[in-house]
Amino acid sequence: MRDAHVLLGVSGGIACYKAAELARLFRREGAAVRVVMTRHAAEFVTPLTFEALTGHPAALEMFAPRSENAADHVELARWAQVFVVAPATADIIAKLALGLADDLLSTTALACESPLLVAPAMNSRMWRHPAVQANVATLRSRGATVVGPAEGELACGESGPGRMAEPGEILAAARGLLAR
Repeated sequence: MRDAHVLLGVSGGIACYKAAELARLFRREGAAVRVVMTRHAAEFVTPLTFEALTGHPAALEMFAPRSENAADHVELARWAQVFVVAPATADIIAKLALGLADDLLSTTALACESPLLVAPAMNSRMWRHPAVQANVATLRSRGATVVGPAEGELACGESGPGRMAEPGEILAAARGLLAR
């Protein structure tokens, strides 16, 4: 992982707190990490958290006033050697599968040619929904690596599949993609 360029996409779910730990683990391995997050993700974990962990401002807006480049999504996509989306909500999985691009994370994903790793996180009922399963199958058919979800207690109090995989498991999968 030393000197690898890891682009971490964070979508809006309670598992965002695990994305902060994942960013820290990537940095501990010597990777450079940039974070692109959705507005909903910023409701759970602030961009400042990721800036503190990575040393780089988290990218949040398509046309951010502080940005020097109107094509931030292209620059981020060019920079990335692996694109890890964790947590990957049902919404971002659908956007990735359908090629929708209505925010910085989904637009960056369309511009990115590096390997994609997706770590789903959602309620079990959502995870089992045929639309989500079809979208995950589409991503896999295009070469995306899907890590998880794990089974266990969910934030809603239910139990079943839907927990985001642990950061160490996601790190190991990203390491494998970079080694290819």
